[in-house]
Amino acid sequence: MISSFKRICSRQAPIGSVLEKGISIDHYCSLDLSVSNLAIADMDISDPKNCQTYIDQVLIKKNAVVAYGGYLEKRNLYGGTPSFTKNGTVRNIHLGLDFWTAAGTKVIAPLMGKVHSFQNNAKSGDYGPTIILSHEVEGVVFYSLYGHLSLPSLVNMNVGQEFKKGATIGTLGTPDINVNYAPHLHFQIILDMEGMQGDYPGVCSVDTLDFYAKNCPDPNLLLKM
Repeated sequence: MISSFKRICSRQAPIGSVLEKGISIDHYCSLDLSVSNLAIADMDISDPKNCQTYIDQVLIKKNAVVAYGGYLEKRNLYGGTPSFTKNGTVRNIHLGLDFWTAAGTKVIAPLMGKVHSFQNNAKSGDYGPTIILSHEVEGVVFYSLYGHLSLPSLVNMNVGQEFKKGATIGTLGTPDINVNYAPHLHFQIILDMEGMQGDYPGVCSVDTLDFYAKNCPDPNLLLKM
């Protein structure tokens, strides 16, 4: 399945981003929130205020509007949330690509797709309002997940609803709505939803990394940023 996804990605023109086109790609910069980043080693990055302060510093330094990154990044961001640790196993490897920018920023469909499912995952440390689209390209079906949206993004949403490429899916939520994160979009590609609706793991443990890295390939294969 992953080989088929890579094949269709290789034939797609670069998409660039899943945020509103009014933000030039020249105003994007990379962001490192990994455990190896010494700049945040002594910071409680799980606190959305601390996280936002650091992101703002990076954006100012790089004269940017959007900070992005994080695929397969091992993070301390989830340390304050008990649900990320179970029976001594820690889930701290990020499976999507994050876009950190202002709440209210529009999120757009990278390809034509239909709403597979949606829901408000309101538990602390989760996605908050979430939309999952299904896509079919050259006979290959895959899914894209959009987490940490605003509540209005789910209003009048329907399963099976079509979104053309470039159409607005929703907007980014605030920390009180996206369950305690600095405003950002979590964008993730999923090859097999495993029967799940409106939700799918966005962080995994070292023990499950091999499976999830194959089932959730790098979104940048599609975006080509």
